[in-house]
Amino acid sequence: MKRLRFMHAADLHLDSPFKGMSALPERVRERIRESTFEALKELVALAIQEQVDFVLISGDVYDVSDRSLRAQIRFQKALEQLAEQGIPTYIIHGNHDPEDGRAAKLDWPAAVHFFACDQVETINVEKPNRGIIAQIHGISYRNSAVTDNLAVKFRAGQENVCQIGLLHTNVDGDTGHDNYAPCSKQDLLEAGMNYWALGHVHTRNVLHQQPAIVYPGNLQGRSIRETGPRGCYIVEMSEVGRAELTFHALDQVRWFQERLSAAGIQTEQELKDRLGEQLERIRAEADGRDAVVRLVLEGRSAVHALLRKGRALQELTAELREDEDERSCFVWVESIEDRTASELDLEALQQEKSFLGDLLRYSAALQGDDEALALFASEALTALQSLPQAAGDPAAAEPERLREWLRAAQELAADLLSADGGGHG
Repeated sequence: MKRLRFMHAADLHLDSPFKGMSALPERVRERIRESTFEALKELVALAIQEQVDFVLISGDVYDVSDRSLRAQIRFQKALEQLAEQGIPTYIIHGNHDPEDGRAAKLDWPAAVHFFACDQVETINVEKPNRGIIAQIHGISYRNSAVTDNLAVKFRAGQENVCQIGLLHTNVDGDTGHDNYAPCSKQDLLEAGMNYWALGHVHTRNVLHQQPAIVYPGNLQGRSIRETGPRGCYIVEMSEVGRAELTFHALDQVRWFQERLSAAGIQTEQELKDRLGEQLERIRAEADGRDAVVRLVLEGRSAVHALLRKGRALQELTAELREDEDERSCFVWVESIEDRTASELDLEALQQEKSFLGDLLRYSAALQGDDEALALFASEALTALQSLPQAAGDPAAAEPERLREWLRAAQELAADLLSADGGGHG
């Protein structure tokens, strides 16, 4: 087997709309909107710098099947740059950009291959003076909801030639993603590949070392659910078919969710200063990129009462955003969640023979019983289901989410009842 080097990327989601970003200042909104395209530019530069033999893209190049013309033209230009450097690109369609989606009639370089959807194709990768260095096997999605197990259709080709499988799939039922083209890790192992170049799951993950079964994650985070570095892998394959992976961050806007303890904070000035320090830490961690952050204030603090009065938190958020608007690299505050609590001793109150003590004991029991908590939430929130803004069955919410709601309700009740004497009697 010949040594080779290639790039593995997936889930570019070019021209993603970044939902919920419409109210941003124009400069910030434009930088976020362009981030998927800027990440693509970084991908091209890295592939050329690393002198890879080829580039693999494992589906979801575009964000929607009715892909924008500008996204297609930007992608075309990127692949033309790679082709000019003698770097071919091999691509499959995923659930966001299936083959039956609306595509412009564009001319693609001869060095670009889109795998068909009717069967697993096998492409020989040949290099001058090296012969066939790899066989790439791939299959695209015909439509946006492929439910067949495509992995079982893959079969290894020539011996002593690196075998690579290109597949957009949900392995072993990852609950965080739609269960498209579902398969098991065992299905992949039995196919005889040296490397599985997977797409669909946006968080990078190496499912198996040898043979390597790899999700590179998406190229650019697109929401607060996609925090941390995003990018691709450069893969070195040895003569014995062992993959050495090096991750490269290519994201242009990095998303953060940070918890900040409010313990010891007494005044609005102290809170403002602490938040400012946190933003500077994030700025350093973003390493020259723009950043978007959700800040979660938690802990018992005297500032809790200040945050509950008027519009203090909204006004503080607005001031922090204004300071970032003209920065060369911004740290945009997506939101600040208040999960602080008063400095009440709830453990002591829980021992009291009072209405508040009974309430706290009941709350503690629910916190430790997911089934009872789900039933309680279903009953307690029934009246909300008729409202236009109701978002589904509360009992279907994740247990941790229900516990968050319960903790917030407990803190509010304790504050109100303590101020009213606690209901002794």
